[in-house]
Amino acid sequence: MSAPADDARREPLPFALGYGTNGFTDHPLDVTLDVLDHEGYGAVALTLGFPHLDPFAPGWADDVDALRARLAGLRGGAGMRVVVETGTRFLLDPYRKHRPTLVDAEADVRMRFLERAVEIAAALDAECVSFFSGVLPDDATPADGWARLRDRLPALVEHARARGVRLSLEPEPGMLVETVADALRLREDVGDPPELGITVDVGHCLVVEPEGVVGALRAAAPYLANVQLDDMPPTHHEHRPFGEGDIDLPLVLATLADVGYAGVAAVELPRHSFDAPGLARRSMTALRAAWADAATQHDQEVS
Repeated sequence: MSAPADDARREPLPFALGYGTNGFTDHPLDVTLDVLDHEGYGAVALTLGFPHLDPFAPGWADDVDALRARLAGLRGGAGMRVVVETGTRFLLDPYRKHRPTLVDAEADVRMRFLERAVEIAAALDAECVSFFSGVLPDDATPADGWARLRDRLPALVEHARARGVRLSLEPEPGMLVETVADALRLREDVGDPPELGITVDVGHCLVVEPEGVVGALRAAAPYLANVQLDDMPPTHHEHRPFGEGDIDLPLVLATLADVGYAGVAAVELPRHSFDAPGLARRSMTALRAAWADAATQHDQEVS
């Protein structure tokens, strides 16, 4: 293990701990930010859409400018980092969750949404825009889906490049791009653009990654632009609070430090808004304890 990683584990976390606004859907955005600031989070993962920031509402640009100023004033004026998330369930179609996606035959609305997300990220000076491929529709083959991704991603990458924004592709269980290996393959297929990074949700790794969390994080490391933190059972895709699944949280945090990750790692609990403030508090407690455990385990290994 390298000396810088060893030293880093005895210091404050080298990446910013955040929390996703999709776990605060019963709170206005201003109140959500107040809670996260109070609980010690240094970042927020902002999911665009109801109820926090509608990217298509009249006056959206003014709302974004106000949010930028609000973020800058948090943490005693040090500012709160932000990533833009695009996993809103019914923003584009009130009847079909997440549709249309990039692998559907018709994806113009999805492309407009992602382009607007890039514009919002540029205005917020966000770390990245995280997005997914989508579930393959019943009338399409995997070859159809890959062709659609290869055709559509270059235009989105160019839109991001022109605005100085990084994109981050998230593999999702059940979607066409399901694993880090799939994301790496797609990057290669579109020419390995530096603007296209990878998001890793550590809970997903328990379900679909052959080499588990550590293998997935190490494989994604050169392109790792965003991390989502949650617990999960190994049997199915179900986001759970820390301690209610099989994730080894000290190992996750230690691995992120070892690979040199310095971005945002945000808690992702999109079905737990009913207990958002309590979970924000308990999640931070668990993360701090896990970081301390990682340092203790390392010291025992080398003693």
